[in-house]
Amino acid sequence: MDIPVFDSRDLRYKSPFGAVPCGTMVTATVRPLLSEGFDHVTMVVYGEFAASRREVVLTHAGTEGDRCLFTGAYMAPEEPELIWYCFRLVRRDGQVVWLGKNGYCGEGEAHSWQQTVYDDSLPTPDWFGRGVTYQIFPDRFRRTEIPDPAGMLGDRWVHQEWNELMEYRPDERGEIRNRDFFGGSLAGIEEKLDYLKELGITTIYLCPIFESDSNHRYNTGDYDKVDPMLGDEEDLRRLCEKARARGMHVMLDGVFNHTGNNSRYFNALGSYPSLGAAQSPESPYYDWYSFHHWPDRYDCWWGIHTLPAVNESRPSYIEFIIEGDESVIRRWLRAGADAWRLDVADELPDEFIARIRRVIMEEKPEGFLLGEVWEDGSNKIAYSRRRKYLLGRETHGLMNYPFRVSAMDYLRGGDAAAFREAMETIRENYPRPAFYSCMNMLGTHDNPRILTLLGTYPKEAPPTRDERAHYRMSPEEYHRGCRLLQTGAILLYAFPGSPTIFYGDEAGMEGYEDPFNRGTFPWGREDRMLQRRFALLGSLRNNRRSLQEGELRWLHAQGHGLAFARELADEITIAATNAGDDPLFLSFEWPGDLATDALTGQQFLAVDGKITICLPPLDGVLLV
Repeated sequence: MDIPVFDSRDLRYKSPFGAVPCGTMVTATVRPLLSEGFDHVTMVVYGEFAASRREVVLTHAGTEGDRCLFTGAYMAPEEPELIWYCFRLVRRDGQVVWLGKNGYCGEGEAHSWQQTVYDDSLPTPDWFGRGVTYQIFPDRFRRTEIPDPAGMLGDRWVHQEWNELMEYRPDERGEIRNRDFFGGSLAGIEEKLDYLKELGITTIYLCPIFESDSNHRYNTGDYDKVDPMLGDEEDLRRLCEKARARGMHVMLDGVFNHTGNNSRYFNALGSYPSLGAAQSPESPYYDWYSFHHWPDRYDCWWGIHTLPAVNESRPSYIEFIIEGDESVIRRWLRAGADAWRLDVADELPDEFIARIRRVIMEEKPEGFLLGEVWEDGSNKIAYSRRRKYLLGRETHGLMNYPFRVSAMDYLRGGDAAAFREAMETIRENYPRPAFYSCMNMLGTHDNPRILTLLGTYPKEAPPTRDERAHYRMSPEEYHRGCRLLQTGAILLYAFPGSPTIFYGDEAGMEGYEDPFNRGTFPWGREDRMLQRRFALLGSLRNNRRSLQEGELRWLHAQGHGLAFARELADEITIAATNAGDDPLFLSFEWPGDLATDALTGQQFLAVDGKITICLPPLDGVLLV
């Protein structure tokens, strides 16, 4: 095995591991070969936000076999920062060589290592990351009656049959308007709280619930009003209260980058009595929007004219959403919500997000703030600016799309080593509280159903929307998808961060892209086997502290085999999976005489401190 010159994940080279709080002393040790003749090593440290550069001379610390050791330390800055560092090595003959993540190179080619420096003075509530989250698309989860849309915002209509296919075809103007509703409601969710409790759910994440003329409600009409098809404020208060009585928290979806054009604030269609920005420059909301030619040309989200973008730096908007005594953030926390999820967080200014966190802390010190970011949130560049989501003053955690992408690749035939590498990058770059507060998921409302993606692979999706709308997997595809989903669920529930179910994934729902991934929950037609597996995993997650907050230790990551341990004090849980089509033998050290698969009850005898297991194809174990 080759010995690296520097390994940022090995405590023999860098300590402490990963992100560090402000003011932490960080030590680094470089180990070049003696034969390379280096006698002078300097660590070059760059600050991203302070635009600083400094050099730390590493002193000669002796030899180790055929290696020469150079060691030094630097103090992390007192303010949150994103640091990049590399090394300059000088040979005895004066030749200069640079060392970066990709090895020896020239100065301009040095790809630097990352060091996240964060403020640890503001605590992160641990209830979210320890528990299990359930994402609900409110219109499609549960209805208690068929609602009458008369008098409600927009020209909406209601499906009479719960199990009908959603409307997916463009209207006469070629637009998909999402005006068909099924009538799911807050009362319906309340009715199924005991079902969620049986699944082990501790956080209910609701997609937008505020008044809107679309079934997805991401084009807000009125932030101060629950959409009447869902219920009213009292219904939300009662849902939060009854959820709390069952040990659950409610997370609301905050869509603050844009509103609907048919909103109280823009009011392009004149649906509200208030004077909207599209009606007059004298509107109190006029400066929330950026018009290029009033009233018909303006900034909008991704060029969609029905989603006019808001200028989040406007004082009146900040007061309305965040700072005011009756602000949107404050009001709904007081109504019973415990958390906010920020839609398209990369389009919200850092200071806007930081203000929301401060107000959440004022209103509810145990409140939680989650951001929607699809990449590594520690170093993301959005709109040509490096972002600060995870420096201790902004979000508590992020949606872990890197987990989803890497898990999907692994489950569909990829190398387990790639999953490990992707997750180690996140673990190294994220502050520990943020890493343990990620929202980990396999399916969301923005992706095709996980069961469809797993069961149909590698077959291409049908080419037309009509075909995709009506496609249902063959029994063979469904069976394979279920086996892979159960295998992926082991990863999901055993990994640090909150395992998250997109409503109905546990019941066998399938479907391609939006809106086919947003069907109605199949009450009475659920896949009971899948439900039992998810309920068991939820119980294990909630009863084993090692799965909630234990250290992560990798045991195997090669080919189709993936195994890691979660350890806390004397409690250990090992997750091992086989995503391949052939049996897989794995051996692990084990502290006791017996290991039990918590999913099946099968026991394994330890011999000389080791257990050997044979994983069937498309399967896995949780050893306790």
